[in-house]
Amino acid sequence: MWQRVQTLYLAISTVLIALLFFLEKADGIKYTVYLPYLILIIIISILNLLALTTWTHRVFQMRTAVLAALLTLALQIWLAVDYFTADSSVVFHVSAIFPLVAVIFDALAVRGIMADELVVRSSARLRSSRAKKKNTK
Repeated sequence: MWQRVQTLYLAISTVLIALLFFLEKADGIKYTVYLPYLILIIIISILNLLALTTWTHRVFQMRTAVLAALLTLALQIWLAVDYFTADSSVVFHVSAIFPLVAVIFDALAVRGIMADELVVRSSARLRSSRAKKKNTK
C-alpha cells in the first residue's frame, strides 16, 4: 500500500483537509463554525479516507479520488468567493489554500492510480493472449 506514490498523495490530501477541522479560515473564524463548510469538509474527508484505504479496488479508488477532488475544488472556489466578498479588514490565513493543494495531490493520485490500472490491464491482456497461443498449439 505505502510503496505506491499515489497513496502518499492521497495521505497528504487527507491530512490537509483534516487540518481544516482545527485551523481558522480568518482571524477568529473557524471552518467548523459555518455548517455548510463543516458538512463539505466531512464529506471530503470521508471520500479521501475511502480512496486511501481501497487500494485493492483501483477503479473505485480512482472514482472516489476524483469525486473528492471535485468537491475540494468546489470548497476552494467557495473560499475564493468568500475572500473576494469579505470586508477588507478580514485577514485570511494560509489554510485557505489547503483545499487547492489537496486538489493537486488528488489529481496526481488519480493519475498514478490510472497508470497502475492500465499496467494491470495490459499485463492481463498479454497473459490471456499467451494462454490462447498455448491452447492452439
